[in-house]
Parts: sequence; structure tokens; C-alpha cells
Amino acid sequence: MIYYVKGILTEYTEEGVVIEAGGVGYQITVPASLLAELPQPGEEVKLYTYYQVAEDARRLFGFASRDERSLFMQIIKVSGIGPKLAVSVLGTLTPDALRLAVVSGDVKAIAQAPGMGKKTAEKLILELKDKIDLAAVLQKPAAGPSSAPTVISDAFTEAVAALQALGYSSSEALKTVRSIEAADDWTVDQILQEAFRKLASF
Repeated sequence: MIYYVKGILTEYTEEGVVIEAGGVGYQITVPASLLAELPQPGEEVKLYTYYQVAEDARRLFGFASRDERSLFMQIIKVSGIGPKLAVSVLGTLTPDALRLAVVSGDVKAIAQAPGMGKKTAEKLILELKDKIDLAAVLQKPAAGPSSAPTVISDAFTEAVAALQALGYSSSEALKTVRSIEAADDWTVDQILQEAFRKLASF
């Protein structure tokens, strides 16, 4: 397995990039969203990779982080979804947004990916939903490269469940609770009170 490729970005191709490492040029397919983040040719880059070995092809897929590659590998285990479609999904949604879409059952968001139909999006949600930790989805992103994500207490997940029980959709409940700036020691009641305030203002 080629775990990652670190070298000089020499050129952009139709589907990705070419990185020269150890005198070898590696053609790597990457998500469309990553192309906008990569530097100009001539600069060093590091991509975490997945090496596809198929009957008619050998192909490298590259990702900006281990987390993105890990999610890619979960996606390609879904029946009917191959590496190219998985890359399309990750080129449309960030890993964070994709996990949120899966746990909230947001078929429309996932179906936006080129090549992804409604039925395949529904299948992806069905097969991945139980593999994604709700607490991880509710985590606030790190403020900077050296910062750790904000840890979410059990009260947040209980608040999501309470909102769903009251008739709010999974998507509404998750997005509302996730947007709340609260201390780790807030109770479920405090979180719900703030959630109702936010929902009333929408």
C-alpha cells in the first residue's frame, strides 16, 4: 500500500495532479475541492493516498488528510460506489459536511455530487449511518491547526434526540445544536432553551 506521496507538484491534469517523488512522477486523482487548495507547480505537497488495483487499471487517489482518506475508504465499501464516485462526493462535500448529511439523512446534499443519483445517495446513507459517531459530528471544528476540536458532552446528543422527539427533522436538530456556543457543563435543558431560541429566529 502506498500510504502517502510527498514530493514536488509538477503539473495539474484533467483529474488531478502529478507529484514527483524520488525521481518518479505519480499521477494522482484528487477531489475537485482539493485542487483549489493546492499550491502552484514547483512546490512541495503531501497527499495521503489510496492505490486502486483493478482488472483494467492501476490508479492512485490522493487526499489532504488521513481523515478524508478514511472516509473515502468507508464510501467505496458501499455497494455500487466506486473510487471515482467517492472522489466526486468528497469533491462536493467536506468530510464534516458529508458526515452531517449522512446522520441527518440529507439525500439532497449528497445527490449534488456529479454522478450521484438519489437512490445511490439513499444507499450511502443507509450503509454509513451506523458507522458514524453522532458525537463526532457534533464536535466543533478546531479553531486553528494547533487547536483541538471542542469536545461535546452527552447533553448535546441528548438534546438532538429530544428535538427529534418533538418533531424536528434530524437535519434541523443536528444543525441547530451544532451551532450553539455552549460550555461543556451545560445541561440538556440549557441546550434546548438555546436551541428553541435559535429555531424561533429562523
